[in-house]
Amino acid sequence: MSQDVRAVVAKSKGAPVTIETVTIPDPGPGEVVVDIAACGVCHTDLHYREGGINDEFPFLLGHEAAGIVEQVGPDVDHVAVGDFVVLNWRAVCGSCRACKRGRPQYCFDTFNASQKMTLSDGTELTPALGIGAFAEKTLVHQGQCTKVSPDADPAVVGLLGCGVMAGLGAAMNTGNVGRGDSVAVIGCGGVGDAAVAGARLAGASTIIGIDMDPGKLEWAKDLGATHTIDATQSDVVEAVRELTGGFGADVVIDAVGRPETWKQAFYARDLAGTVVLVGVPTPDMTLEMPLIDFFSHGGSLKSSWYGDCLPERDFPMLVDLYQQGRLPLDKFVTERIGLDEVEAAFTTMSEGKVLRSVVVL
Repeated sequence: MSQDVRAVVAKSKGAPVTIETVTIPDPGPGEVVVDIAACGVCHTDLHYREGGINDEFPFLLGHEAAGIVEQVGPDVDHVAVGDFVVLNWRAVCGSCRACKRGRPQYCFDTFNASQKMTLSDGTELTPALGIGAFAEKTLVHQGQCTKVSPDADPAVVGLLGCGVMAGLGAAMNTGNVGRGDSVAVIGCGGVGDAAVAGARLAGASTIIGIDMDPGKLEWAKDLGATHTIDATQSDVVEAVRELTGGFGADVVIDAVGRPETWKQAFYARDLAGTVVLVGVPTPDMTLEMPLIDFFSHGGSLKSSWYGDCLPERDFPMLVDLYQQGRLPLDKFVTERIGLDEVEAAFTTMSEGKVLRSVVVL
């Protein structure tokens, strides 16, 4: 039978979110119901509330989550009742053109639940990134569940569901940071600091955190930055070169996603170096640069979608490293809050006061 749960819903563009009663249907073929233990408050949820993703209101927000599989539908063989899982929004299909070419990290046809969750009056909800986890329970496709160690803290490992994985993967997967590399990260919020941590884990020798906020620079140091640059006090490109023997960094990661920061990343890299764009630009942003600079600098210019991750490959490995004390995922959890505190958490996040607020249920 269907069941009713409490959940955070954005009913209209820009309006404060509200706690609503949401009906979760019994799982159908390939679907599962997950009892949510924790869910991080991500900028993407705020973008949904502000209408920056699409206008398919009302939205069931939340997507950076972990929980326990409570029910499974017919034909589910990927997970079982009682499994502790981290949710993901890249449930690889295995049959699209990217998957067939051996590039499943770019899967163009990822799975979501077929049935809709609804408000108590029957209004269908659009789950954020196909998940909707600011809720006591949610309905997802089995492929959106990645089984990890049940001993892990849900509030910590759930962050792999989006922002922290995006940053770690930008360094380790997209940027392919290697031992002895020099890495610069522009923007030291949650995603940028995860890139710092990823660069450290990959063995980079020089890791430079760049931001305009001294507090965020301290976060970067705590997560592995060997040097920091206050962008309000120094020319970013020149400062990076000074810290890298005059050459520029091997990999520069733009975790802000603005034309000016991307240009800084481009010119702050060494010849034949790599630029990774993981910060998300807005649709109105444009870039104008001399074409000769692209030719003469060589190297690679990459965009990182979800850190080019494969959840089944990356989540269990990263959770293991966290449990071994080799990856400080717990440092990303600034505060633990309740469902009714999500709106306030949006404000705190926008003010740059937290790496992550995490809803704990």
